[in-house]
Amino acid sequence: MKTLLRSDELTCPSCIPKIEKALGRLEGVTGATVHFNTGRIEVEHDADRVDTERLRKAVREVGYDTRVSAF
Repeated sequence: MKTLLRSDELTCPSCIPKIEKALGRLEGVTGATVHFNTGRIEVEHDADRVDTERLRKAVREVGYDTRVSAF
């Protein structure tokens, strides 16, 4: 499953590895890509193992609020 999150709090490119690493640590996440210029965070994951709220929580834990967005 692919989930798209958005964050308006990405202030510099150094945010990218921090968020990708936090998401990548979750069991069931197979990929995460942060697009700094647009605030898009694309996450590939197994919906049975990790839900959207868990994804948002992982990003929030490293300091960034998100919302679910449509593609």
